[in-house]
Amino acid sequence: MDFSIIFSNLDIYFEGLKNTLLLVSTSLAIGLIFAIPLAVLRTSNNFFISGTIGVYVYCFRGTPLLIQMFIIYYGMGQFELIKNSFLWVFFKEAYFCALFAFSLNSCAYTIEIIRGAIKNTPHGEVEAAKAAGMSRLLRFRRIILPSAFRRALPSYSNEIIFMLQGSSLASVITIVDITGAARIVNSRFYSPYEAFLTAAIFYMAITFIILWLIKKLEFKWFAHLR
Repeated sequence: MDFSIIFSNLDIYFEGLKNTLLLVSTSLAIGLIFAIPLAVLRTSNNFFISGTIGVYVYCFRGTPLLIQMFIIYYGMGQFELIKNSFLWVFFKEAYFCALFAFSLNSCAYTIEIIRGAIKNTPHGEVEAAKAAGMSRLLRFRRIILPSAFRRALPSYSNEIIFMLQGSSLASVITIVDITGAARIVNSRFYSPYEAFLTAAIFYMAITFIILWLIKKLEFKWFAHLR
């Protein structure tokens, strides 16, 4: 194996690294922002509200991320309503389509993670908040959600890793992420082992850093249990 071709093309990989980190971090942030209120509504006793959110979650958890991205990237252009509106400015761009698909997918998984954590809130904590005269909104803000976030962190770390690995699908729709960089190098030099092993090293390095940061956050958030 000749890794000299990798060193001479590292700029492509670093460009892919930048696009991967931006795509993953943005989609996770958007997904989390929308998932928190939707997860709270998912616990509602109103069947219409919780059921509607449940259908959305089921659809995005029940279908592959690649299919979702293809439907958005190739499918939106078939609707004249979208092509003739301001939305076409966004949906004609591959990057936006990938970001949109990843955000919707991440939001669906995060909703269930947070909903499960909310449901598992110790009953005594809720009763104590009620006894202190807290309103429902105040209970969620001060007691339920902070407690739920701590319990959800290990599961949410898996979602972060899943989204990182899933971001490799973005290269299928012409985005130069880490996998896209590897495909470019392979197409130029016909060196699949060097190209894709380098991509694997990049992904493993990012995963290691993410897990290290999560461990640090767990150490801080669970300090009261030590």
